[in-house]
Amino acid sequence: MSEDLTAVARFLYEAGTLKNTARTGWWMAGVQHPESVAEHSWRTALIATIIAKLEGADPARAAFLAVWHDSQETRTGDVNHLGKKYTVGEADPRDITADQVAGMPEILAEAVRDLVAEYEAKDSPEAICARDADKLECMIQGVEYRDQGYSNAQRWIDNSRGRIVTKTGQALADAVLDTGSLDWLRAALGEQKS
Repeated sequence: MSEDLTAVARFLYEAGTLKNTARTGWWMAGVQHPESVAEHSWRTALIATIIAKLEGADPARAAFLAVWHDSQETRTGDVNHLGKKYTVGEADPRDITADQVAGMPEILAEAVRDLVAEYEAKDSPEAICARDADKLECMIQGVEYRDQGYSNAQRWIDNSRGRIVTKTGQALADAVLDTGSLDWLRAALGEQKS
């Protein structure tokens, strides 16, 4: 068992690199210091629980899928959509995951492989909710960057909004677009919206 746990320990260090892995698409919008993959994944998991609960899916499963959805980027980095156009033989996330979990206790390795396969297959309600959460999180981040003066982020806002498929995700996206990025602070302080 200790050999199996060594593989887990190595992966935990590997996963930590996502805290320093920038989401590269934002550089094209002019964002000099974009969010990390880990930051994106954290809010994606929160959003996945919300969408799944309101869609009648399992919120814990959707969050579980969202947490792991970009874990392969420890090995590939965050390749934006333009970069993927030029990547020869793009690696399948399922293959990367299989390499990442090699040597782990089989019960754990199988669970992680199954999660990534479910997310990539896009056919369970939870996977669909997690994918919508990924798009909604990108849209929200785009709004925040736009509000910080990065007007080119509008492209990411529009593209992300157009890829959301669940009724809840679409309604939540509309609510986000109708809400200012600092309205939460004004409400918490009891201030009137100007």
